[in-house]
Amino acid sequence: MGKLLFIPVSIVAGLLAGVVSRKAFDQIWGLVDSDEPPESKHRDVPWAKMLAAAALQGAIFRGVKAATDHYSRRAFARTTGTWPGEERPEPE
Repeated sequence: MGKLLFIPVSIVAGLLAGVVSRKAFDQIWGLVDSDEPPESKHRDVPWAKMLAAAALQGAIFRGVKAATDHYSRRAFARTTGTWPGEERPEPE
């Protein structure tokens, strides 16, 4: 039942992670380059710059998402007394 109740919390946390990671990427990219970050839809962009922007954006998004997800699970567990997920990774 706890996992089912956690679904709305997880959705809100995911949306929050998206907003925070976008703002963080924009701030960090502003330190790297004064132009807007290149995307694949742009015709005349250097490959290295486009790939660097994509890698940076992906790393920031994944880090913020992981931190937000873990924190929301901890808050949910403190509130309800049940952890919405597994306690540990399964051994290989």
